[in-house]
Amino acid sequence: MEEFADLVDALIYTRSRNGKLALIADYLRATPDPDRGWALAALTDGLDFPAVKSSTIRNLLKDRVDPVLWSLSRDFVGDTAETASFLWPEPLRPVDAAPPTVSEAVASLAAMTRVSVMAELPRLLDRLDAKGRYALFKLATGGMRVGVSARLAKIAFAQAFDVEVDKVEEYWHALAPPYSELFAWAAEGADPPDTANMPLFRPFMLAHPLEDTEVDLADYVAEWKWDGIRVQLVHVHGETRVYSRSGDDISATFPELIDALAIPAVLDGELLVRGSHQGGKEGGAASFNALQQRLGRKTVSKKMLAEAPAFVRLYDALAIGGDDLRALPWNERRAQLEALMPRLPDSHFDLSQIVEAEDFARLAQIREGARDDAIEGLMLKRRDSPYVAGRKTGLWYKWKRDPLLVDCVLMYAQRGSGKRSSFYSDYTFGCWTADPDQGGELLPVGKAYSGFTDEELKKLDRHVRQNTVNRFGPVRETDKSLVFEVAFDSVHASKRHKSGLAMRFPRIHRIRWDKPAHEADPIEALRALVKE
Repeated sequence: MEEFADLVDALIYTRSRNGKLALIADYLRATPDPDRGWALAALTDGLDFPAVKSSTIRNLLKDRVDPVLWSLSRDFVGDTAETASFLWPEPLRPVDAAPPTVSEAVASLAAMTRVSVMAELPRLLDRLDAKGRYALFKLATGGMRVGVSARLAKIAFAQAFDVEVDKVEEYWHALAPPYSELFAWAAEGADPPDTANMPLFRPFMLAHPLEDTEVDLADYVAEWKWDGIRVQLVHVHGETRVYSRSGDDISATFPELIDALAIPAVLDGELLVRGSHQGGKEGGAASFNALQQRLGRKTVSKKMLAEAPAFVRLYDALAIGGDDLRALPWNERRAQLEALMPRLPDSHFDLSQIVEAEDFARLAQIREGARDDAIEGLMLKRRDSPYVAGRKTGLWYKWKRDPLLVDCVLMYAQRGSGKRSSFYSDYTFGCWTADPDQGGELLPVGKAYSGFTDEELKKLDRHVRQNTVNRFGPVRETDKSLVFEVAFDSVHASKRHKSGLAMRFPRIHRIRWDKPAHEADPIEALRALVKE
């Protein structure tokens, strides 16, 4: 556990991507099984311990630390695990046991229940120093936040053992922590894991943003970029699974798709829901807000299945009937996908249509005229491109439509996490219910924590501290003086929010230091953008 704690500590203070890769690779080479496998799972959010949550840590500290000291410290530090690791009191008697290994810690955490955790977790913590406690808290709660994505960890694994990262990605999702077979293959030269008869996830092909590039439509084809969630459906040996773009198995969340694909195939598409009452055309795609009601659910009610049935708008075919199509050019894969469509139920599948245009200028006009809730923009795909994992320059581009903009007033600010734990970086903003000179009030309409530079963050943090009018735990209410120009992709009716509205991907577009707050937009300007 000490070596893992050192790794976590070093990753936090290393900003360089290459530096993080080297740290993880060195750790994986030097650490024996199964510790390195459990550590790798922790870094990639592959572990879950139901008995240990952030509330568990807070409850443990209540009995050991002055509540006022805890509250002040947590507010200043901005991170529960870091605060608790330093405030944890030294044991009354010396602890004879050595610090636990990562494997021992994982086994202990997995065995804990919501009842036993209050007695068993302290015994683990007493065997560790502050750095070790911090690593244990992060491992236990699944919130590492050390600047390491799952993709980065897989690249580090590939570099550590000089193997192809695409192979690592492909085997990864067929195996469970601590990935013994994966390490045996990569580090010891054993045969690759046998995945031939498994409904295995394949890494997605991704697109680069189309910025100032203008492509020749003789070489590229255009499709709509739909606003759902990218999924991969895999059917092998009578078993079907639905994977998200990160490789998570989301089959249980969308059970209606499991029986819909009964043909051996690996298909790539956009998961959407139907229903005109949800903001979409009858039988067509509803807004993302309708889909969002179903995301993350472990069980789905019959009512929800009836009101928001899921379907997949297919983009591509990676395999059909046992034949791997990924090496074929796009136009040949497309032809095979079109030939497959009559064999798929149209209740659960349709085909993403080609957007025809005589030239790039006309395509740009079509893109700007598209304001359907379910459309984000366009995809441009090279006609001769194979299906390759990751982003390869020049093959696929995403061309998002320009964002919508609205002027809002900063209302509340909250500390961020990780590197931003010392700054007020999460901002809630509102629009006027009516003219403020005639009694109009601000109503919160969204929250954002991106779109500004580090230098602007410092100025915003200073503004929040100097203009605080009220405090609610870690949240500060500010005077209503600062205007944000907020960019967002769309806005939808929502019963979950006081304003009755939910913004899609809000971010700070500009900080309007120059604009008086009373000139910010009324909430009716947002309501007018909701598609009925």
